Amino acid sequence: MEKRRLAAAGAAGILAAALIAFGTTTAFADTLLSDDFQDGNASGWSTSGGTWSVVTDGSLAYRQSGTSSDARSVVGATTWTNYAVQARVKPTGFNGSNRFTGLIARAQSSSNYYALVITSSGGVQLVKRAGGSPIVLGSGAGAGGTGTWSTLRLEAAGTSLRGYVNGALAVSATDSAFSSGRAGIAASYASVTVDDVLVETVSGTPPTPGPTSGGPTLPPTEPPLDPSAPPIGFASVNVLGQNGTTGGAGGPTVTVDTASELLTAIAQAGPLNIRVSGMIALPGPMHDVTSDKTIIGVGASSGITGAGFNIGLPISEVTAPPANAVHNVIIRNLNFRDAADDSINVQMYTHHVWLDHNDLAEGYDGLIDIKRGSSYVTVSWNHVHNHTKTMLLGHDDGNSAQDTGNLKVTYHNNWFDRTPQRNPRVRFGEPVHVFNNYYVYNTDVGVACQANAGCVVEGNYFEDVEEPVSNSYAGPAGRCVARNNVFVGESGQPDCSGTVQEPSNYYSYTVADPNTIKSVVMAGAGTGHL
Repeated sequence: MEKRRLAAAGAAGILAAALIAFGTTTAFADTLLSDDFQDGNASGWSTSGGTWSVVTDGSLAYRQSGTSSDARSVVGATTWTNYAVQARVKPTGFNGSNRFTGLIARAQSSSNYYALVITSSGGVQLVKRAGGSPIVLGSGAGAGGTGTWSTLRLEAAGTSLRGYVNGALAVSATDSAFSSGRAGIAASYASVTVDDVLVETVSGTPPTPGPTSGGPTLPPTEPPLDPSAPPIGFASVNVLGQNGTTGGAGGPTVTVDTASELLTAIAQAGPLNIRVSGMIALPGPMHDVTSDKTIIGVGASSGITGAGFNIGLPISEVTAPPANAVHNVIIRNLNFRDAADDSINVQMYTHHVWLDHNDLAEGYDGLIDIKRGSSYVTVSWNHVHNHTKTMLLGHDDGNSAQDTGNLKVTYHNNWFDRTPQRNPRVRFGEPVHVFNNYYVYNTDVGVACQANAGCVVEGNYFEDVEEPVSNSYAGPAGRCVARNNVFVGESGQPDCSGTVQEPSNYYSYTVADPNTIKSVVMAGAGTGHL
């Protein structure tokens, strides 16, 4: 099954996904299209000029090669009106000055459209093509240069045009020439690689409450929570010389409220309990966390912005499972925003990690990625929203030697709040246990179990999820067992087959009535409950 989802504009309201929030505005949007090219093709895209193909650039991506033509590639419907097109864009070459590459909106033909582009001089422009040479409507800055990824977003609403670069408003203009048209990519005598294309309306009303911040007061239906209680799931297992996950237990406690204090604390050797007070801005992209740490937010509004945590040794330092693998880390009650890469990355045989009661949104890549031989991890009571690629488990389809026999992870009581895909996307891990989570308006897929992974998906509540569970989503097939789940609204049915190891062979757990999960998770997931 292709990973691309395309809806006619008139039917776009059937499924909704959260619109990325810029500044102080929080809105919701209908997803018209998302394409990360992981199916290995660009079907649905129409090209004019240039040489277009799907290539590998970190992951599969869409590339225009060569700089000798004025190239375009467009997708979607000519009836699309008020929408945003967003993608990661990496210019790779320009043929002289006054050349550009970027995103197209409201394309009525190959020579009539609006575009947000990165120029050969490194600037950012809003341009209009109306049959002739480009007309510059506005100029800005903020994009990386040749060979650098930047996230571009072009919004067209009425006569208003707004261009964002890496989440910040860079340029705006008004123009009434084009009221509708397709989305796409422009490469005017330039070569470029593009990935993670998302097209969504720029208005819409969520049918159920949105992110924790600013949402309605919910009934106190969460069971009483003991902050000192141990984790449930794989993080509780006694294995690899570690009896459960205790974090900084037995070590001192420090409170940090500056970047330098936080970075010093997470790098310190030995057990340590780190209390994060307030939102701390960190330089990107990610910062290493050493073993035996508990990092916990003070109150409901503490966390980090601008960067993420890396829990694991550098890839270059590991050739086999190391005796000094990072282990025994707890991250709880933190808000993660605007990470320059992953918000939380667990890698390189790291084991015994507990990620609990966090609120994660608006990152650059994954919100929680677990990969490269890591195992014995529990991801619980997190609220994820305003993001597309949510949680990856397993590096890629070719990493079986490192990942097979590892990637044992439990996901329970998380709120997957209008996150289109990777909720999680799983490769090779077995068993991967997904229970008692609330899924709402995940417009691409809920749980994707592939590359011979084995997933047990039980007791979850799926609301308006087109493809709740699949072991044939994209790439090599996996195995999955789906049982005792609830499917409401426009939700489909599981696409599951095969046999999977039982999580109960590793730990004890209780599956709650899935009919109660929506209210329980909405009341208890995220920060402010410890």
